Amino acid sequence: MPVPAPVVAAPAPCGVPAFDPLRVRGGGHRLRRALLRRRRAVAAGLAVTAAALAASGAGGPGVAAGAGAEDRAEAAARAAAGGASRAGAGARPGAQKVELVTAPVRIADVATVRLLRPGDRVDVIAAAHSPGGGESDARVLATEVLVKSVPRALESAADGGALVLLTVARDVAAELAGASTNSRLAVTLC
Repeated sequence: MPVPAPVVAAPAPCGVPAFDPLRVRGGGHRLRRALLRRRRAVAAGLAVTAAALAASGAGGPGVAAGAGAEDRAEAAARAAAGGASRAGAGARPGAQKVELVTAPVRIADVATVRLLRPGDRVDVIAAAHSPGGGESDARVLATEVLVKSVPRALESAADGGALVLLTVARDVAAELAGASTNSRLAVTLC
């Protein structure tokens, strides 16, 4: 028979002495410094990239380094189509250069104008007023013209339409001005 092992009494429990809580200092400060260094590195990298793009002329032909969104959109329009095109008339490589002008156009539907932003492309449509209130004759005056800006509309001018500045060829601008005297103009987004 095996001999049982002697039973040893368990030691008396000892209490944990009271102590102040530990406060680790400097950890948050190091983290903040590391994040600040990373931000500076990213900012420096972006600045070098922007300078390299500006120096290489990657902004496209005719676009200055400090040009705004409207200027870039107008330059892109000139480069892509040689100016605003009319229905079916596009610019050809050997074609004469088209002079672009900014034409103020009053659009009948104010809600549609609120959707427009500088750089958008629109088609301008004229609907002739019919004296009897019957069917109106609608025709496309200009296609894929560039919206240069949308001035703030006055609330009192809501019944008379809203103004939009479009970049178009000079002859198209004259046609738009003439059509606005006897027709209601509308735009459709391209």
